[in-house]
This record gives sequence, C-alpha cells and structure tokens, in this order.
Amino acid sequence: MHRTTLTPRTIISVLHPHRPILDFLLPAFTHHPTHFPRRHNATAASAPPSPQPPPSSYGQHDPQGAKRRTPLSPSQKSFLDSALRVNQAGELAATLIYTHQTPPLLRTHPHLRQLMHHMHAQEAGHFATFNAMLAHHRIRPTAMYPLWTAAASTLGWATGLMGKEAAMACTEAVETEIGGHYNGQVRVLVRWMREMEERGEEVGDEVRELVGTLKRIRDEELEHLDEAVGEGARLARPYRLLNRVIRSGCKGAIWVSERV
Repeated sequence: MHRTTLTPRTIISVLHPHRPILDFLLPAFTHHPTHFPRRHNATAASAPPSPQPPPSSYGQHDPQGAKRRTPLSPSQKSFLDSALRVNQAGELAATLIYTHQTPPLLRTHPHLRQLMHHMHAQEAGHFATFNAMLAHHRIRPTAMYPLWTAAASTLGWATGLMGKEAAMACTEAVETEIGGHYNGQVRVLVRWMREMEERGEEVGDEVRELVGTLKRIRDEELEHLDEAVGEGARLARPYRLLNRVIRSGCKGAIWVSERV
C-alpha cells in the first residue's frame, strides 16, 4: 500500500487548499536560510554563514602557546549562560513574530514579500546559531518558552492585521531593544578580552568568535530596524503607544529570561 508522507506543505494544502503557501515560512525551525540579497548595506556579506557550534570549552591551557589560558570565573560563566539563553529566546520570538505577521501583511501589501523573506530568513539563522550554542554548552532554555511562544505569535498576528505601519513599528521597537541588548553583551566580552590581555593571558578563539557572532547578529538586527523605519514604522497609529508597550514587553521578557 502506498503511503503519503506528511510534510508541512501537504498539511497546509489539505487544510487550506485555496490559500497560497508562503514557502519561506515553512522551514523556519528546521533549515538554515539560503542566500538572500540585502536591500541596503551592499558591502556587507549577502547572507549569514551557516551556524557552527562553538569549537571547545571557554578556558583551557594551550600547551603550544606562550600565554596561559585561564578558565572563566563562575560569575563570567553565569553571565554567558544567561546571555545565550536570552538570545535564543529572543530569536525564537523574532522568528515567530515574522511568521505570523507575514500572511495578513502580504494579502494587502504583496510587494513586502521580499523584505519579509529577508528578515525572516536572518532571524531563523540567528535562532539556529543560538540553538547550537545552547546544545554545545548544555545550557537550558528559559522555562518561559511556552509563554514567549504564545506572546510572540499573538504580537505578530495582531500587528500584521493592524497593517503595514503597525507591523513595521513592531519591528522597530523589538529591534531597538535587541540591538541594545547585543551591544551590552559585546561591551562586556570586549572588556573581558582587554583585561585578559593586560594580565598576559591568552584570549581563546571561542571568546573571539562569540564576539564576532554577536556583532554580526547585532548589525543584522539593526538593519531590520532601518528597513522598518524606511517602510513607514513611524506613521503607525498610535505609534508612541505601540513603541512604548512593545519595548517595555521586550525589556521585561529579557529580564525574566535571564533569571528563569
């Protein structure tokens, strides 16, 4: 007997035979995004590199190196654990927001398909990167995962229904908080590196790679912010209320996820 393999495409086509399938939404949590050209900042890389798990534990002695390598202190390890946990939760939320904004938004603004594809693909890549880091270092995800999933999905769906300007205002608010959050993490890690070098210690490749990864992701998040402003984010009504509520929600979610 012939069996039909159930895939997301098959399920959607059965449940909604007349609804167009937005292909780029299907692989968000299983595939890394493929090449997609940037609309701005043409000198940057055109697509995020495939996420690679960090190579080794943070602090080990290098028998061939001239400098000693000191393991991270308990407080430094705690900071990195909470930082990576928050980053993974934030990228999950961002991916879900774009997933649920896209269908209602493209019904009225089909020209936004390219932009939504671009931002969604990058967020899915960020999510995959932090998934790999959490698995490699055996860091537990936040216990608030189910709540953040529901909240991000609702926020994406609601702002998508409100229209283009509201959806872009949501992106601007979220990326403002996320960009600032990544900047804070980079500043801490750069300070650690400077202190290690002043003590004559070797800065491990993993810390350097982490700083580079955080800078790349921060820049891509800020690119999304610029795209949203260019698409009329500040024309949303009521813009100030949306911005204030969404940014406050992001700050609260970051604070909770760092601790729970």
